[in-house]
Amino acid sequence: MIKVQSTIKAPIEKIWQLWTSPEHITQWNNASEDWFTPYAENDLEIGGRFKFTMASKDGAMSFDFEGMYTDVINYSFIAYKLEDGRKINVSFEPQKKGVIITEKFDPETENTEVLQQQGWQAILDNFKKYAENTVV
Repeated sequence: MIKVQSTIKAPIEKIWQLWTSPEHITQWNNASEDWFTPYAENDLEIGGRFKFTMASKDGAMSFDFEGMYTDVINYSFIAYKLEDGRKINVSFEPQKKGVIITEKFDPETENTEVLQQQGWQAILDNFKKYAENTVV
């Protein structure tokens, strides 16, 4: 498994809302400025499905990131399985200094594990910036 992690200086309730609400997912779910998420749907419950369309701003590429939730513990833990069978676990750990978000995921085979870790970390870093600078 590959692991990425960040500490977000915000209350867990705010972080949970920004992480799981489609209107917020479209604002932070990108690894670089030349990509964006024009569409997001999210049914956050065990057996519920999600789909995020990720696209390059120049229109050259896009793909759907989608799967099904296998475990959801509000304000604490999310597990899901992607369409290709890979498994992802996301934990949310409130601390005095903020909330530690840790994502662990099975690697895919098209890109190196280092590149995958960098990409997922960039998205998590973008979430951190969004969460710490957004008023809800």
